[in-house]
Amino acid sequence: MAVNVVQEADRWVRVKHALVSVSDKRSLDVLVSGLMSMNDDVRIYSTGGTYARIAELLGPPERERNLVRVADYTGQPETQGGLVKTLDFKIYLGILTETYNEAHQQDLARTEAVAIDMVVVNLYPFRETVAKADVTVEQARANIDIGGPCMVRASAKNYPRVASLTNPDDYQHLMRKMRMNGGRVDLQTRFELAQKAFRHTADYDMAIAAYLAEQNGKQAEACYKIRDGQ
Repeated sequence: MAVNVVQEADRWVRVKHALVSVSDKRSLDVLVSGLMSMNDDVRIYSTGGTYARIAELLGPPERERNLVRVADYTGQPETQGGLVKTLDFKIYLGILTETYNEAHQQDLARTEAVAIDMVVVNLYPFRETVAKADVTVEQARANIDIGGPCMVRASAKNYPRVASLTNPDDYQHLMRKMRMNGGRVDLQTRFELAQKAFRHTADYDMAIAAYLAEQNGKQAEACYKIRDGQ
């Protein structure tokens, strides 16, 4: 199987398109105001409650110009309960595309997609959920994030072009650093963010695996009204 091995990368990447979908909404004001102050034309793509919070932070003109609902961008509405929001070809093409890969650029043009320069994602609160004394296996299952880890991993994998932010505590430092460099993120910083991102998803998966290992099939079955099925 052929793999894409990147041979050229930009030292500096200006953030023109950012995808923001977070469970932990701390410091969103710092992130949004920072991005807006450095680039009036930045586009922020978002979902669900994150979209609503960013809309509150922006004034009417900026809300119309700079904020895009992911469903409007992809042409696919969110499923009930937000089960599927970002698992879409245009999203992952935008995250994984490479600047100096002609075929990727043709794919962007063909699908009318954009290259996403920054992905800001943190995950459903699985640890907090299973820490509750009366939590059920079903409640734990419902808090297993799927789209979030996929976006984190995709953006971290493509650190040659994309900045992957997973911790709200990093927003202020990164905005300050970007401001000093004309709204751009350097390759070394993108690599360091990728290191953090993969630790984040690894810890998340370990927490899920550890919890499930302590349960049994009878506990899981007790959560449901069982049907015979086919």
